[in-house]
Amino acid sequence: MTTLVTGAAGFIGYHLSARLLERGEHVIGLDNFTPYYLPRLKEDRALDLCHRFGARFTLLRTDFADHEALNHALAGHQFARIAHLGVQPGVRYSIEHPRAYAHSNLTGYLNLLEQARARRVPMVYASSSSVYGGNDARPFREADRVDHPVSLYAATKKANELMSETYAHLYRLPLTGLRFFTVYGPWGRPDMAPWLFTDAILAGRPIRLFNHGAMRRDFTYIDDIVDGIVAALDRPPADDGTLKPGGSTAPHAVYNLGNSRSEELTRFVDVLEAACGRRAVRELAPMQPGDVVETFADVGAAARDLGFAPRTTLEAGLPRFVAWFKAYAPASA
Repeated sequence: MTTLVTGAAGFIGYHLSARLLERGEHVIGLDNFTPYYLPRLKEDRALDLCHRFGARFTLLRTDFADHEALNHALAGHQFARIAHLGVQPGVRYSIEHPRAYAHSNLTGYLNLLEQARARRVPMVYASSSSVYGGNDARPFREADRVDHPVSLYAATKKANELMSETYAHLYRLPLTGLRFFTVYGPWGRPDMAPWLFTDAILAGRPIRLFNHGAMRRDFTYIDDIVDGIVAALDRPPADDGTLKPGGSTAPHAVYNLGNSRSEELTRFVDVLEAACGRRAVRELAPMQPGDVVETFADVGAAARDLGFAPRTTLEAGLPRFVAWFKAYAPASA
């Protein structure tokens, strides 16, 4: 089995690639190493995969939003399925750099759909809990209306789901969208709270708690997320006319992947302080444009269809991140 993994040098793409390779499979990892955050971190992830798995991991440095470059890079390569995790992430960044999101998340996504269509292979793609916007219903369910995104990033992820529905309908292409909820863990992104807060706490700098700390998030550990992605890859939706999560009768399903626990941001900091062995200097700040107060996943559909069962608490997951950060961050500076 060979899987094309886009964003293979990214946080989730790196961990998924490692899991598939550990199962004895082959991975074609595609990444353009965009400098959105520390290029060294992406290089180190890719280097780790190359060193550990050798010839079973093929790395392609390509911008998938350039369709001619993508076609050239994939020429001669065969794969049975696609895990499209290469996106331009970040809610706040999308306010200042909107064209980066159109380039990667819209044009780039169309190019991957076209690859899947031409090769007749199923694809799992990254959506986001951000599509729920300011939804007042808790927990968030796949059947909820998601017509009012509060950031351009969220709008592009909703667009990906609509584009997928069209391709599943027109070409009977099996597609699975996964709405990720605040993923964290070793090798995580420097623009997210676990890294930002850990770095600040260990250095004695203040951390900023937006909305004056009155925020809640469904923090999901990376190993649990990868469990769900692998299960989705192994179980593409059937073209049988039945109603799928997300509302499609085509071979297109959408699932929440979260820890199914909405945690107070202040409790997250409490657990992080214990893992760091130091108290944080907490600086309260107003709400940021494009952000939401709470996320909370209903994972019933993923549990039923994919066997998804998140098991990692903050008390177990955050110390693992802090231990990795202490070992990695000083050496990579």
